[in-house]
Amino acid sequence: MNILTFDIEEWFHILDNASTRTEAEWSRYETRIHANMDRIFQLLDETNCRATFFCLGWVADKHPDVIRRIDAAGYEIATHSYAHQLAYEQTPHEFQADLERSIKHLQDITGKKVRSYRAPGFSVKEFNRWVFPILIEQGIEIDCSVFSAPRAHGGDATLGVVKPSYLNVKGELLKEFPINTASVLGQHFIFSGGGYFRLLPYGAIRQFMRQSDYVMTYFHPRDFDAEQPMIPGLSRVRQFKSYYGLKGCWPKLRQLLTEFKFVDVAEAEKQIDWSTVRTRTIA
Repeated sequence: MNILTFDIEEWFHILDNASTRTEAEWSRYETRIHANMDRIFQLLDETNCRATFFCLGWVADKHPDVIRRIDAAGYEIATHSYAHQLAYEQTPHEFQADLERSIKHLQDITGKKVRSYRAPGFSVKEFNRWVFPILIEQGIEIDCSVFSAPRAHGGDATLGVVKPSYLNVKGELLKEFPINTASVLGQHFIFSGGGYFRLLPYGAIRQFMRQSDYVMTYFHPRDFDAEQPMIPGLSRVRQFKSYYGLKGCWPKLRQLLTEFKFVDVAEAEKQIDWSTVRTRTIA
């Protein structure tokens, strides 16, 4: 099972960086999302692929035409929060308010229930699993935030969820679609999205795809925008993580969608026999 998803945010929504931290800074930057979305829509049409779009409520607020276009094309719309803040830097109240705001903006535009969520930066760790009951309270049925490997902005390998599973949250069940990992010499790492996808040669990605029976991809419009300006204030490490491989990412995605079959989250949910999946209890 290969699942295709995109996190719909602007090119300047870079986490944990002073010049792009909040909405107050975002007005300084040019809008590039329309051209980047045009490219994604064209490729999905050419390859006849379905995808789930995890959209920021901020994008719905500032560029509702983008959300309407996604919906009109028949693609599934999910939420990626409103203001693209790290969940573990928020209080539970702040997280709940941001999530509620995002869901409202998206549902007001489409008239359809938002069922799925992904945290910015996969920012759910062991100490902020309090996000899960809030997701359920807000009507979220599917979470795609678990990243079972170390990373700068998230990662919760201790949860032990590497394939679709149930999370038992105070007696209520939340369906979890985590990011998949590959293993080489006992080391677990990611190959199916973001900077990991940009960094790896396509031959390695193809091999890992063939070896995996579950793949959850995640891409951003900025991953394919080689002309985007350099965000000021980034360290050399952050520059590398955010800008390396932009020129080669688009042909790699085109090849990936040509060689492999993908479904969106909604279709993946239908294909899974949920009576057989593992249940992980969240304390």
